[in-house]
Amino acid sequence: MPLLTINHKTVYRYTRPVAFGEHRIMLRPRDGHDLRVLSGTLEIEPEPMRLRWIHDVFGNSVAIAVFDQRADTLSITSTATVEHNPENEFALTADDPAYFYPFLYEDEELPDLLQFITPQYGDPGGELSAWARTFLDADGPTPTFNILSGMTHGIRAGFSYRKRYEQGSQHPLDTLQTRSGTCRDYALFMIEALRRLGIAARFVSGYLAIPGDSAHGYVGGGSTHAWVQVYLPSAGWIEFDPTNGIVGTRDLIRVAVARDPRQAIPLHGTYLGAADAFAGMDVHINVVSVGDDNLQPQQV
Repeated sequence: MPLLTINHKTVYRYTRPVAFGEHRIMLRPRDGHDLRVLSGTLEIEPEPMRLRWIHDVFGNSVAIAVFDQRADTLSITSTATVEHNPENEFALTADDPAYFYPFLYEDEELPDLLQFITPQYGDPGGELSAWARTFLDADGPTPTFNILSGMTHGIRAGFSYRKRYEQGSQHPLDTLQTRSGTCRDYALFMIEALRRLGIAARFVSGYLAIPGDSAHGYVGGGSTHAWVQVYLPSAGWIEFDPTNGIVGTRDLIRVAVARDPRQAIPLHGTYLGAADAFAGMDVHINVVSVGDDNLQPQQV
């Protein structure tokens, strides 16, 4: 089971000292049978007056920092060591209830899945629904895996990754019309397409690790990332990364899950001061196999 260390440092810079409002920090990896947090630290400068941890409505770990000092920089550094045990690509058999689409969710599970089945964004012309239906076989039931892998690899092959500097995720229809977006845009687009087929899907925020050869594991660098989880009867939540065409958790380190991307923002806060006081932000992320942590972080 590979051991990985994730170092994530964000520095906000200002032209003069400002006061800081509440900051919500969602950087701690999410524990599970395939990902176990062995240690974690959170360093903040200037030191907050109060720092408390909560579990949000989805069970994600969130740190909430409150400040009483003014400063011209705010530095937040999260370091975590995890045991990462990526699962093999899942396989359904013809005996599984979700082997073919359409399938039914169990009565006892359906009430808890409704929020992940119900579309959250409008599709007045039906373009998104029409795109989703292109992955269905016209002549009969479609193997569910074909739909999920088809969407994952279809977005990877047919859309162009484009950095955006506007806050938030763009509307799924904008992603469809421009055939471009960020990883968060792709994840939201695929989630909404699946929901229009009645398939439960949710948003995942975390890290993408950069693998080396088999002798060196993960060799440094990395980035914040977003992808999709889909719930299937008897299989549970399965990960799909349409940005990189990944099925399963290979190279993916989960931090948070949510119904909507707005509920899984890694860092969110405010400052009190003039609008022109903000000078910039630097983000450095490093994901390495334990023993290789002398490698330099990558700026993103």
